[in-house]
Amino acid sequence: MRWGLEGRIALVTGASRGIGRAIALRLAEEGCDVAINYNMSPEAAGEVVLAVEALERRAIAVHADVSSPEQVEAMAAEATRALGEVDILVNNAGIHQHLKSWEMAPEDWQRVIDVNLTGSYLTSRLMGPRMADRGWGRIVNISSVVAMSGTDHEAHYAASKAGLHGLTKSLALELSPRGVTVNAVAPGWIRTDMTADATEEEMVEAMREVPLGRIGEPEEIASVVAYLASPDAAYVTGQVLHVNGGMGLY
Repeated sequence: MRWGLEGRIALVTGASRGIGRAIALRLAEEGCDVAINYNMSPEAAGEVVLAVEALERRAIAVHADVSSPEQVEAMAAEATRALGEVDILVNNAGIHQHLKSWEMAPEDWQRVIDVNLTGSYLTSRLMGPRMADRGWGRIVNISSVVAMSGTDHEAHYAASKAGLHGLTKSLALELSPRGVTVNAVAPGWIRTDMTADATEEEMVEAMREVPLGRIGEPEEIASVVAYLASPDAAYVTGQVLHVNGGMGLY
């Protein structure tokens, strides 16, 4: 442990796999008890709970579709009842589709916005004031480099992540005077289920866009989240940290 998070309570949305799983485990390594949110994968969430418990920290799997206000409220109540008041909220849950803007139906657009952007608003709206009442808290939103660059195959995803930057900055202005910092992390190409289906040719082409010339690992995102959640980051708020091998330079 290096970041002074012993005894803190964290809630990580979309934590059953990929970046969310890595974040949950890293926070547990730093001494946090962790609520593992999932929507579609109870078995995978259960495996993350066991991995956290193997690190001698408490964990609970909590189901919720983060686009639903009622389910978010139930998730928060369950996590609080089992672990205590949440100190660290990581808004990681997200979905995407490879569609041109004219190929997606309006409901496709709305679903991505609802999960990726509205979900982060709903969790932050509920937990941010509770953190502020206690005078300490961390909210970290997982964005994407495409919020800045755009993308030629999922405009709804890019729009949702760009909106997340505005939400991050606005929440920082609202909550920072009361001891709660709010930041975002913008990954690029990371080795997750989202990138697992890419062909070799697609990966070669993609790596041409990455100055460091390689795909990132989920643990590299988790390390930055752990820093932002820590007391050492107490003077950092309203920022978007690029963790994308230099893609954010463009």
